[in-house]
Formats: sequence, C-alpha cells, structure tokens
Amino acid sequence: MHSQRAYPSTAAIGGHPIHPMLVPLPIGALVLAAATDVLSWRTGDRFWGRASRWLLGVGAAGSAMAAPFGAIDLATIPRARQLPEAWLHAGGNTGVLALTVTNLALRRGSDGRVSAAGLGMSALGAGLLAVTGWLGGELSYRHRIGVTDGTSGEAENDSVAVTGSPTGDQLAGAEPAEGRADVDPSADDR
Repeated sequence: MHSQRAYPSTAAIGGHPIHPMLVPLPIGALVLAAATDVLSWRTGDRFWGRASRWLLGVGAAGSAMAAPFGAIDLATIPRARQLPEAWLHAGGNTGVLALTVTNLALRRGSDGRVSAAGLGMSALGAGLLAVTGWLGGELSYRHRIGVTDGTSGEAENDSVAVTGSPTGDQLAGAEPAEGRADVDPSADDR
C-alpha cells in the first residue's frame, strides 16, 4: 500500500471518478477501428471500412464525453498540474481526438474503402492511446491522482487480499479437499 497522499477526483459521483468510468469506450472503439482498418486492407471487404468509420465515430464521441471530466480533474487538483505525466496524458489524448476527427472527415462520403492515410491515422491513434493510457495509469497508481484515501467515508476495505489461487471447490463454497474424508490428498500430485 502506498503511504503517499491520495488526491481524490473532483469530477466524481459518490466518490467514483467519472473520467476513468468513461475512457474504456473510446479506447476500445479506436483500437478496434485500427484493427478493422487492417482487416479492410487485407481482405478488400468494404464491410470492415464501414465498421471502422462507425468505430471512429463512437471513439470520437466517447472521447468528447470523457475529456471534460479529465480536464476538470486537471484544473482542480493542483498536484496533477505539477506532474508532466498529466500534461502529456491530456495533450496526447487531445491529439488522438484531433487525429480521429480528421480521420473521420477523410472518410466522409467514401464507399467503405480505407485509404493509406486513414489506416496510418488509425494505427497512430491506437499507438498514442497505448502511451496516454499508460500515463493515465501512472497518474492513478503511482501518483494517486483521482483516488481516495478511504478517510472521507468511502469504504476503505472493500477489496479482498488474495494470497493464493482458490481451488474450484473453494470457489463453489465447498470445504477444502484436505479436510474431506472422501478425497485422497495425493490425487492432486498428478
């Protein structure tokens, strides 16, 4: 456990930060757009190009929904503004959104074919998302931006410490095999 101070999100619902709730949708959509662009190029099937266009639209809309909440945290958490990771995360994600909107505009009116520029923008966007996603994780897990310390009424011990892998019997609620007379303990050593 970190002894470092936590900096709770100011854009939160019931103590749960909104920005990390929303970012999986645009991340998933934009990574899938890159994948469907590759499939379009490899197969020549225009279905994949049309799917990419929809995924880019979902990614742009999802990014536009998530960005304001990240911006609120950046603007209202002084510690976040002191960290280069926060500025790189915000700037990189702004770049991904601009790239996505440009990519979408290039495809307007297309018949489902993916251009080399479109494929390149999708790949670059997915690569940038890998970096900005890692930076977001650094902000949360290393610098404790947007997390609570458990002292403001939130349940601090909601998580369960796992020290080993449970057996199927333990997951099902049965007593462990070593305590049962009907099970040979040496049978697990196969």
